[in-house]
Amino acid sequence: MNILIELVEVLVFPGLAFLVVYALFCEWVDRRAYARLQNRWGPPWFQPFADLIKLAAKEDVVPAGADRAFFTVLPIFDVAAVACAFLYIPVFGARAVFSFSGDIIVVAYLLSLPTLILFLAGWYSNNAFSVLGSMRTVTQLLAYEVPLLLAILGPAMLAGSWSVSDAAVFMRTHPALLPLNVIGFLVSLIALQGKLERVPFDIPEAETEIVAGTFTEYSGRRLALFRLATDMEMVVGAALIANLFLGGTAPVGPVPGFILFLAETLFVVLLLSWIRATCARIRIEQMVAFCWRYLVPAALVQVLIFVVVKGWWLA
Repeated sequence: MNILIELVEVLVFPGLAFLVVYALFCEWVDRRAYARLQNRWGPPWFQPFADLIKLAAKEDVVPAGADRAFFTVLPIFDVAAVACAFLYIPVFGARAVFSFSGDIIVVAYLLSLPTLILFLAGWYSNNAFSVLGSMRTVTQLLAYEVPLLLAILGPAMLAGSWSVSDAAVFMRTHPALLPLNVIGFLVSLIALQGKLERVPFDIPEAETEIVAGTFTEYSGRRLALFRLATDMEMVVGAALIANLFLGGTAPVGPVPGFILFLAETLFVVLLLSWIRATCARIRIEQMVAFCWRYLVPAALVQVLIFVVVKGWWLA
């Protein structure tokens, strides 16, 4: 019976099926908000679902010069990595499906895999535009990954636990400390925008410069999986930020907690849309300089604040 329950949790709710549906819904929210901020109407609610189905039904072409094995399995690994990360994040209660002490490190690792997968996807496509896009992808990784990791480790240090669930419970039960999360929240929000390769950090997929970067040679269901994985990563990243910096879903009960999860993640998605709508694309060296000159020092300041609070206030 326990195995059956775990299978339902992994495959249905709050696992893969829920994540896919909610990710597509968040894509619609993102596109609709982006359109309204530009004084456009935007797509109907079912457009992301229709786009995914239509793209998956199109012809799936493997270039003659590409490595067929890597070209085929990398989109699947991309979806799998993001789906696994979601299992360690609370959705409707105090604990995640597979919560354990140290899972925040696992989540950070799993969320770094999609970037490395995109690098390999572009590299093994054996296309000049794809290779250039993949090199830009891994260059950005070296820029935003350090401040993002420092930002998400701050609440864990304050809570005295390397678990997302424990950190969320701590923040929810110590609301007076939430204002101290402002710096880390902003750093993680901007770093997540870079991880998702969204404007102004969409340099690896600059269509006016390198066609579509890593995805130049991808089509059909493989491209559909990559697009779906990006939407899923946006939800997982938003959920991680919500739990660590906004208090998460604990300990208010399953139904109110789930409603709070939806509200907080949608709030983060709307902020990402606002950044996307108000910024222009920057160059790759500007991205690297911005992260190391501003985000890393800001994240270190956040960590220092938490060290002082933990040693003086919570001692």
